[in-house]
Amino acid sequence: MILPLFALLGLGLSFTPCVLPMVPILSSIIVGEGERSSRGRGLLLSATYSLGMAIVYTILGVAAGLAGEGLAAALQNPWVLGGFGVLMAALSLSMFGFYELQVPAALQSKLSTVSNRQSSGKLAGVFVMGAISALIVGPCVAAPLAAALVYISQSRDVVIGGAALFAMAAGMSVPLMLVGVSAGALLPKAGMWMDAVKRFFGVLMLAMGWWLVSPVLPAAVQMLGWAALLVGYGMYLLLNPGRWVARAEGIILAVLGLTQLVGVVSGGRDPLAPLAHLSSKHEAPLAFQRVKTVQQLDAALAQTGGKTAMLDFYADWCVSCKEMEKLTFVDPQVRTRLARTVLLQVDVTANDADDKAMLKRFGLFGPPGIILFDKQGKEIDGARVIGFQDAAKFTASLSRLN
Repeated sequence: MILPLFALLGLGLSFTPCVLPMVPILSSIIVGEGERSSRGRGLLLSATYSLGMAIVYTILGVAAGLAGEGLAAALQNPWVLGGFGVLMAALSLSMFGFYELQVPAALQSKLSTVSNRQSSGKLAGVFVMGAISALIVGPCVAAPLAAALVYISQSRDVVIGGAALFAMAAGMSVPLMLVGVSAGALLPKAGMWMDAVKRFFGVLMLAMGWWLVSPVLPAAVQMLGWAALLVGYGMYLLLNPGRWVARAEGIILAVLGLTQLVGVVSGGRDPLAPLAHLSSKHEAPLAFQRVKTVQQLDAALAQTGGKTAMLDFYADWCVSCKEMEKLTFVDPQVRTRLARTVLLQVDVTANDADDKAMLKRFGLFGPPGIILFDKQGKEIDGARVIGFQDAAKFTASLSRLN
């Protein structure tokens, strides 16, 4: 899901006021073709220009992935997660017009000078101009770009990092490609709607910041934060003049925020299901036996009484672990499958020596991870569950216990 989401992010960024300067740059390239100009040639030049821009963003994504490889343990620190959250909030302020985040004017001027020296009619020159334009226009999208890089650094994956930023650049290139093919006929006119796009991305960055710090916050505080953000943005859309679509979105967001508020006031502590505690069908969580060390695990596996066993790797900061707990483990079919299975769980939140030893034993980088054991206490080959699985898929995975 990461690639299409980042492509949509790039498409959204392409409609912010700052990206429009790329359009006259590309238009001047096409006009410079003179008599050779055609729709096919315009498409080729647009693609070459966009590719130069995309490679710059891809390099940034790879760099973020490389920088993130050593952050696994550090990111479990509440101070680090809090710092990322504050960074997101600070970056979002630029989307609301509180300040302008940009490259120093002297460096920007030098980049513009180098760009203007490139030949418009040659593909190599167009490619270089696209790469340099990414750095020139980059200051305008620096806040959302930085937010994307923060997310990628936490993925600690070079391939995902590079591909995600390439997808974002591809999304940003869609209007440029249309302009190249249509000779500017499809260029949207600037207007107040572009400021609304900026504010929307500002709210998204605030939401991302809150999501980053939520694993180390009490559930009640999480719900209050979501309530404030949803109700606040919903009321903004309702109170400001706009089309009926914006007002409808405002009503939906305000209702979702009020649901979080009602849930926390009435005793709910689950942001994913704020009113679930009010239902008579509310399922109690699975009763896991906690193990801390490898020795405790071996002892538990030796005392299963001829039953199969399941070992769940969990951490407070692991969002997928909580999704498994709230969305998968409560399913009746999953519970039926696990009725005669010993449920073991290791909490690696602290990431201490015992936690690292447990992860190393099974060759895991971190949670979420589920290991299935047969009746003799031996791991079932090919039956590991890594990452989130919905109830149907997890039920199929549990068939290996038979």
